[in-house]
Amino acid sequence: MKGAGRRDLLRQVFHLTLATTAWNVAEAGVALAFGIRAGSVALTGFGLDSLIEVSSALFILWKLAGGKGAEGERRENIARRGIALTFLLLALWISLESISGLRAGSLPGHSSAGIILASLSLLMMPLLGRAKMRLGKKLKSRAIQADAVETLVCAWLSASLLAGLGLRSALDWWWADAAGALLMVPFLAWQAWETWEETKDRD
Repeated sequence: MKGAGRRDLLRQVFHLTLATTAWNVAEAGVALAFGIRAGSVALTGFGLDSLIEVSSALFILWKLAGGKGAEGERRENIARRGIALTFLLLALWISLESISGLRAGSLPGHSSAGIILASLSLLMMPLLGRAKMRLGKKLKSRAIQADAVETLVCAWLSASLLAGLGLRSALDWWWADAAGALLMVPFLAWQAWETWEETKDRD
């Protein structure tokens, strides 16, 4: 690929990553604020996941700014393994909180803001993820493709969140919030494993 064409693709990745970061920062703030207020494990966990997505996006921005050669590869492995462990810890936290809530019969409050947030995220994340994946393949960058996968997984988490909050509000099913949160766990665990495994080829 010629230098000018590559620079244009990298510029597109930079702008998409900035857009994803801005959205996730706002998403995390809203989700955590309303999740804690409503006592919703699903919404709070979604907010924490958004913060992890921000860390991944910031890493991609760092990679675009430099980090070449053996040192760049070493730092990439460290960063991705750190992100993988964070996803795993989040999956464990959601599991423990959800199971505890189900056992205690905890009743979270309604959260219209959470439903709106999940709906918007479900619309936006697939668009951003597919665009980043297309650019990552053109650039043959596994880091950018991995970040695109994380964005696409966020869409699945949005669907799980929307299902839990929607059923809680529409049918007053007290257990739906915890059940929706538990639906996030397989995706988070898979994301942790996938992010960790892709670093092995670089050792």
